[in-house]
Amino acid sequence: MGWNTLDDLDLAGKRVLVRVDINVPVENGAVTDDTRMRRIAPTVSDILKAGGKPVLLAHFGRPKGKVVPEMSLRPLVPALEAALGVPVSFCADCRGPAAQTAVAALEDGAALLLENTRFHPGEEKNGSELAAEIAALGDVYCNDAFSAAHRAHASTEGVARLLPACAGRLMQAELSALEAALGTPDRPVVAVVGGAKVSTKLELLGNLVEKVDHLVIGGGMANTFLAAQGIDVGKSLCEHDMAPTAREILAKAQTAGCEIVLPVDVVVAREFAANADNDTVAADACPADAMILDAGPATVAKVAEVLAGAKTLIWNGPMGAFEIPPFDAATNAAARAAAELTRAGQLTSVAGGGDTVAALNQAGAAGDFTYISTAGGAFLEWMEGKTLPGVAALAR
Repeated sequence: MGWNTLDDLDLAGKRVLVRVDINVPVENGAVTDDTRMRRIAPTVSDILKAGGKPVLLAHFGRPKGKVVPEMSLRPLVPALEAALGVPVSFCADCRGPAAQTAVAALEDGAALLLENTRFHPGEEKNGSELAAEIAALGDVYCNDAFSAAHRAHASTEGVARLLPACAGRLMQAELSALEAALGTPDRPVVAVVGGAKVSTKLELLGNLVEKVDHLVIGGGMANTFLAAQGIDVGKSLCEHDMAPTAREILAKAQTAGCEIVLPVDVVVAREFAANADNDTVAADACPADAMILDAGPATVAKVAEVLAGAKTLIWNGPMGAFEIPPFDAATNAAARAAAELTRAGQLTSVAGGGDTVAALNQAGAAGDFTYISTAGGAFLEWMEGKTLPGVAALAR
């Protein structure tokens, strides 16, 4: 799918409506992590350099179509100004006379932040009236919120249909990275998928086995696959009712020529606690009173071998209970192996999902991955092969 970027549109003197994701953590009225704000800075900067006037559209929390003062974007302005490096004015609505006046007053070299789009019920319903009112505020629409692109909302999809539309720099980077990982990747392709439950990633697994050459399954999901093959996993986190589905995925992978890599050895403990007494045993030798909390060293060696022979990696989810040592060992080791191969220019590595980002940061590997997506649901839906409304609306 092709899409316009900021370079494809004439922005000089134009009011550019920019959909951003600044749904950042706030404590006592102060932003505690401005990562999402900093990531939209290149888009705002390039719009200003091209002579455009950036008008920012964003949501915050889940006000469900009502004005909730605690979810106003106003308190974010100081942190936003610091992250963007330009003056940011604020308007207490994203539509109507107040917004029109604020846009008209926007000076060159500055940005305008409009109030939470979700204060209007028409936002999440993708209402045509709200979309038209917002669109009337601009000349060009730019979507820089890939993390919200899986929602067909007025500010992500509706407005894009009414104005010349393009992808912002962050959206452009996300789409390019994902296209490289799953669209037209260099082969062999490896996917690492971890997490607690098979049931939450059924569509993902079903899509991946037809697109990748090796699928490494870790975390609690791996226990379900082991159990589906008749292996006793003791008291481990396991969805026994998903066994038939797991067997279907294994069969589908075999038909597609995709190797599924499951643990050959595991780290077990009697309690889920940091530094709990633990043992490393064969994957089919978990004691009845123990639980599997990580993959073992032989499994890590197998994963490292698969990665060493790969050209492309897509990663979602940890390989074990990475939150508590020493059950973070497999995730850390595999992540560092991928980072080293990426640093050496041998691997294109793309990762995404909340736990994934946290795990790779903890391993000290995040900085060397080719691209790390901060999008959760949108990243997963892209991996599942779904069409994202906010992306489809940008197609040229």
